[in-house]
Amino acid sequence: MTTHTPATDAHSLLDPEVFAAVVATVQGNNPGMVTATAGRIVNEALAFVATAARLPYTYISPSRTVDEGWHALILHTAVYAGLCEQLGCFVHHYPERPDPSRHDDQVMERTLTLIRESGYQPDLSLWMPPTDQRIPVAADCSHTPKPGGCGPINPGNCASHCSGGGE
Repeated sequence: MTTHTPATDAHSLLDPEVFAAVVATVQGNNPGMVTATAGRIVNEALAFVATAARLPYTYISPSRTVDEGWHALILHTAVYAGLCEQLGCFVHHYPERPDPSRHDDQVMERTLTLIRESGYQPDLSLWMPPTDQRIPVAADCSHTPKPGGCGPINPGNCASHCSGGGE
């Protein structure tokens, strides 16, 4: 298993008690998941959202496992809104029904590269293709570009996954 030592700690984007509440949401949606795994998932979701906010016009996408943490963040609506405000834009989530045939390794590699460039060290064990079920999660959606669109989470015509076009 890969040790997660971020260059920048995404965990620090939330107060410890808020982070713990989001971790508890991941655990509640995934009975039997240990706290450490849920915490790693939330940490990766924070790094993903921070990267998406930094690069609102770039097509990136979370893994199915990381998407579970993003869902938990979104369920804490005030926390998520505050996080997005802190990051400079609201990162929208436009889910699709899962379809492993749409998985694109190049998009995943781009996402991981950009997360690293944002100062985070991805926990690669959480960035597996959608068919990999070593860490089963309840998240049942995926994010791929729509024909004529461009964002991982934006079904429009290449605007942005942030409110106001990332401005």
